[in-house]
Amino acid sequence: MKPTKVTINDLMQKGYSYIRTELVGKNFDPSFKPQLTPAEMLKLGVFGGVYLRDCKNEFPAEWFKDAKFVSEGSDEHDPKLNFFGVNASQPLSVWQAKGWIHPDDPRGWFQWYCRYYMGRRHPDDARQIKRWKAMTRHVAQVVHNCRKGDYSCHTRQRQALIHWAYDSRRL
Repeated sequence: MKPTKVTINDLMQKGYSYIRTELVGKNFDPSFKPQLTPAEMLKLGVFGGVYLRDCKNEFPAEWFKDAKFVSEGSDEHDPKLNFFGVNASQPLSVWQAKGWIHPDDPRGWFQWYCRYYMGRRHPDDARQIKRWKAMTRHVAQVVHNCRKGDYSCHTRQRQALIHWAYDSRRL
C-alpha cells in the first residue's frame, strides 16, 4: 500500500496530520481482534450519539450513513441512542484527568481505533490495545452473571463493551 497522508481540521484538531500505512481493516496487531468495526459501532449506537459528528471528512461516508446521532446543533448526550439505551460513558474530562487521552487522539480510544482501522499505526498502539484487552474482565462478568442473550442483564457493562468493539449482543 502506498502511504497516505491525512490532515485533520475538525472541532478538536486543526492541522494535525498522520500517515495511513496499512490497508483499511487489515494487518492488525495479532493480539487485537475487535468484534465490531467502527461503522458497526456507530450504527448500533454508541456514546449517546455525540461522537465523531464533525469527523465526516476523515472517515468513509458509509460509516455515517446509518449512524445514530443526536439532532444537528445538539451537543447533549442521549443514552436512548445507545444500543442498550443506557449511559455507559464517562465525560471526556474524566478521561483527560486520568491521563487516558493521547494528544494525537483527543477524543480517546474510539478515535484511536477508527484511525487504526483506517491504516494508521502509531506509537500509542500498544497502550491502546492493552486497554482494549482489559475490557475482557467485563466480558467475563456478563458471561458469569447473565443468561446468554438476556439484554436486560448488566446493560451498562454490555453497552461499555460495544464502546470498546466487543459485540456484547453475542453474550
